[in-house]
Amino acid sequence: MRFKTLALTTALAATLATTAQAQTEIQWWHSMTAVNGEWVNDLAKQFNESQKEYKIVPTFKGTYDESMTASIAAFRSGNAPHILQVFEVGTATMQASKGAVIPVGQVMKDAGEKFDPAAYIPAVAGYYTAPNGQMLSFPFNSSTTIFYFNKDAFKAAGLPTDKAPTTWPEVVNAAAKLKASGHKCPFTTAWQNWTQVESFSAWHNVEFATKGNGLQGLDARLKVNSPLHVRHIENLANMAKQGLFIYKGRGNVPEASFVSGECAMINTSSGFYGNVAKNAKFAYGLAPLPYYQDVAGAPQNTVIGGASLWVMSGKKPAEYKGVAKFFSFISTPEVQSASHKRTGYLPVTMASYKLTEDSGFYKQNPGTDVAVTQMIRKVTDKSRGIRLGNYVQIRAIEDEELEQVWNGKKTAQEALDSVVKRGNEQLERFQKANKS
Repeated sequence: MRFKTLALTTALAATLATTAQAQTEIQWWHSMTAVNGEWVNDLAKQFNESQKEYKIVPTFKGTYDESMTASIAAFRSGNAPHILQVFEVGTATMQASKGAVIPVGQVMKDAGEKFDPAAYIPAVAGYYTAPNGQMLSFPFNSSTTIFYFNKDAFKAAGLPTDKAPTTWPEVVNAAAKLKASGHKCPFTTAWQNWTQVESFSAWHNVEFATKGNGLQGLDARLKVNSPLHVRHIENLANMAKQGLFIYKGRGNVPEASFVSGECAMINTSSGFYGNVAKNAKFAYGLAPLPYYQDVAGAPQNTVIGGASLWVMSGKKPAEYKGVAKFFSFISTPEVQSASHKRTGYLPVTMASYKLTEDSGFYKQNPGTDVAVTQMIRKVTDKSRGIRLGNYVQIRAIEDEELEQVWNGKKTAQEALDSVVKRGNEQLERFQKANKS
């Protein structure tokens, strides 16, 4: 009997091993951390539990910059992942990477999966679509810039808590009252290049760059030293001198200062909502970006941020079928809506937006629809989005030059002139390298 039991156990183990081996693994490299990293892992788990044929394996590969660099090295060595999360500023670079990626529209079609670009929010689908109408990458954690404020700090400063400042002069006024009430960091901003230059441009319907901000050709050149751009950066510099604006660093680093209660107002991604909802120990509000009321056409609409999922080439057809199945899964209105509610990222399909709205979520959580309403306004060629080559390098230049302004080492005009000069050099290099 002992031998029969042993034989049965061995056979069962072999069967389980064979079943496990039969499961096709799909490698997914991403850059999500903290609460958003938990979300990514949960999405993979949900998909894996929904069927037995494929297994999504999510792997954190560092920041967006780091994961892009790692993927290039991995592709050259034949070890690229199936799915790579790339932030929006890497879109032009990925689009120019001939042979390294497969358009998501093609992947879905080849796998026989239903895929309708028209189902997505137009501003989102349009950004990731090639001139020939084919969608290049899968919209994933799409976000936009919004305004967060600490209602408890506002109350202590004698400011209304049911309404955020809507104009930049009102932000200055609120910051002054917060400082007078003892707040050491009235206002800060994360992603200063995205929020204070790029989104600022679209929100005020002024060009960030020529050629429709790069969407119409590789010969685009920067225009961020316009009088309006200079005026805004000068205003922020004056706020910094008065202790009303405290610079807290690059990227999303400043977000921690808002969650902790140190800073009372912040411009950053709608995707910051999940962190605030989970970790803030104070009442908070979400609102549209401030604007200058004397600028014609403002406010317009904000541009897309966040990232999309690119499918890397060189894999087996069965693996691409798994990728397509996963994309179909995370496209369902139920999954999209749940992700939107949890993270603050956009519900990238209109069906998921409607499902969220019908559920009463926006009424129960005022301000959570701000990101969507900012994005679905009528767009113009000046506000459709920004797609430039060597954009990662251009963003670094913006950071460097803006820091010179906050430190009092350069005027706004000097810094923005330098951004244009240095940035255009990057655009020229990219244009020459990708003429074909």
